[in-house]
Amino acid sequence: MSSNLRRPDGTRRDGPAGTERRPRQLPGAALLDRWASHDWSHGIRVTDLLALDRVLVRTENSTYEIAVLTPGTSEIAVRGGTFFPSLTRARLAGSSLGGSFLKLHTIHVGLRMEIVVDSRPIVTSPVQTIAVTRASRAIM
Repeated sequence: MSSNLRRPDGTRRDGPAGTERRPRQLPGAALLDRWASHDWSHGIRVTDLLALDRVLVRTENSTYEIAVLTPGTSEIAVRGGTFFPSLTRARLAGSSLGGSFLKLHTIHVGLRMEIVVDSRPIVTSPVQTIAVTRASRAIM
């Protein structure tokens, strides 16, 4: 019979004798107080942009060129980094600190972009700079 009792050192015995586990360590980014204290002023919301607006994002490791396709659903075309050597259709899920909280459909300095391609999430290194170029709105 297995026991779920915690020992004074924080270990827990689950199963046969000798199988001990330490308490799970959470990354600091997963803590609500860190998320709540983040400076949200240095970012953009893709849903506030217009179709064909372009966003240039430089992260710690790469540069990404993003073209907004459908702002309401955050559908984008992206090129850059290891995973996007050529223009790739994707969806910008949002930004995170690397933990379990996600600021939907946004790109923020200091956070990591989370881009979804074919149901597979790609997480970038932290964003350093963001530049937006508005699509031409010429009236004929």
